[in-house]
Amino acid sequence: MKLIKEFKEFAVKGNMIDIAIGLIIGASFNKVVDVLVKEIFLPPLSFLTDGVNWENKKIVLRDALTENGNLKMEEIAIGYGKLIEVTVDFLVVGITVFLVVKFINVLRNKAEDPKDETMTTPKDIELLNKVTELLQKQNEILENKK
Repeated sequence: MKLIKEFKEFAVKGNMIDIAIGLIIGASFNKVVDVLVKEIFLPPLSFLTDGVNWENKKIVLRDALTENGNLKMEEIAIGYGKLIEVTVDFLVVGITVFLVVKFINVLRNKAEDPKDETMTTPKDIELLNKVTELLQKQNEILENKK
């Protein structure tokens, strides 16, 4: 019974809803990053590397042995190309996520700046700014009385 009560409190307090919203936004963000990487960043990179397909690059240690058309022993190879491809993909995705987050932070910082007239400042930031100004004025008045 205690477990059910705890779960009910967890769900009602919004934690479960916050997690669900985070997962939904994360999945959508993943789609945006995926398109940016595959359709925007990788084509020029492929053009620069002259269309080299790294996935099939490998060092063959032993060729496959066939006898009368039947595979007797499989090829043994070190597939370094897949590692290179995955590493490049990781770097491109990492750089893309960095650029997207940097862009979002610039917009958020601009929106939270109470002195910037081009963006509408959220009400909570406006109220905090007014409280800060009032506290500064109060401190100036108290210092002048000394």
